[in-house]
Amino acid sequence: MMPAPPASAPLPVLEVLDDVRGALARNACCLLSASTGAGKTTALPLALLQEPWLKGKRIVMLEPRRIAARRAAQYMAAQLGEEPGETIGYHIRNDRVASPRTRLLVVTEGILTRMIQARPDLDEIALCIFDEFHERSIHGDLALALSLEVREVLRQDLRLLVMSATLETEGLMSVLPDPVLVKSQGRAHPVSVEYRPIPSTAAASAGVFGREVSNVIREEMAKTTGDVLVFLPGAQEIRRTQEALNAWLPGSAYPRTLVAPLHGTLGSIDQDTAVAPSPPDRRKVVLATNIAETSLTIEGITVVIDTGLERLAYFNADTGLDQLDTVILSEQSAQQRRGRAGRTGPGRCVRLWNEARQLPPRRRPEILRSDLTQLVLELALWGTTDPETMAWIDPPPEPAVDASRSLLRLLGALDRDGRITPRGTELANVGLHPRLGHMLLAAV
Repeated sequence: MMPAPPASAPLPVLEVLDDVRGALARNACCLLSASTGAGKTTALPLALLQEPWLKGKRIVMLEPRRIAARRAAQYMAAQLGEEPGETIGYHIRNDRVASPRTRLLVVTEGILTRMIQARPDLDEIALCIFDEFHERSIHGDLALALSLEVREVLRQDLRLLVMSATLETEGLMSVLPDPVLVKSQGRAHPVSVEYRPIPSTAAASAGVFGREVSNVIREEMAKTTGDVLVFLPGAQEIRRTQEALNAWLPGSAYPRTLVAPLHGTLGSIDQDTAVAPSPPDRRKVVLATNIAETSLTIEGITVVIDTGLERLAYFNADTGLDQLDTVILSEQSAQQRRGRAGRTGPGRCVRLWNEARQLPPRRRPEILRSDLTQLVLELALWGTTDPETMAWIDPPPEPAVDASRSLLRLLGALDRDGRITPRGTELANVGLHPRLGHMLLAAV
């Protein structure tokens, strides 16, 4: 379970609870900008469960990442003295823990899209919460656009709450009807920052890169106490860094240190091991991708080591597919990572790049850089042949939409006018990229 906050330290988000309640009571769309550690992911949804406008309906909260969705539900259930599946439940890919008694359901973004497509009036839902919306995944943008259309056409009483530590308020204020902006200060502890560049040539080899990063980890373990969180671009770099550490630890002063990887392809048991508190007599080094940037509080972390890199999907027009590229992270992400060291006490952040390096201010939204085939298919299933008729913060680029339409026509998913076909409906329900879904259906 995630650690409970000290009773003597009320969460900052509760100081603006009345403002959020007031906005939602007036059926306004609410934007909550709340810094890291404010309690927006867990304290606020629980506080809204007694609102009179719920009238027996559910709250659905969107979390961009599966591990965050599952652990947020576990934490909130524990706060009520229950197990997940009672008042609080969750639904992620291939894992649903909920019951007819569930009043707050935490879901990942694709799940909400499926819920809207299956029951467009969302008759069992009173409030949709979009957490950590700054991550701006395609599914997040799509789910918000669909929810806005549901509210406009079918459910004027559907309430929307969008939350993040780093909200792009200007874009959101332009697409949300009757928006109310509420700001809350976080409860961050001081985090000192040190720049310690590693050779740029190290990034060319995962093995060399892993050894360089492990050397920094060793130095920090000797200088500090507590656990260490290391941000690496991908699973390969995590594996090589883990190998280097495991080769060094047996003969070191820290032979009982637990080295725990954390990335999206791990199973839930391994992910839980990485985020669970360390045993009293052991230190822990968590080697994570950007999955650990937001929503998760890993108890005991006093040091963050940030390589300044992440792996993102970019559309390759030559292949017609997304490809993973290793890129320099944004200033927004660097601040999120730094904040991981200050959640439960004073911390330290070591950045493995030169202080003079200029970081891009924000990560480019997926809708502007990724393959849009699945998005176009979902819109066709919704009955929309022209994406420009929907409410987007960043409209999908026309060349990418045209390429997606061409592919879907080739797969038999769209007709000549861009409307969905019976094969397209089958592909949408498979839950895979249309190319892969087409292969599976053809094999059947």
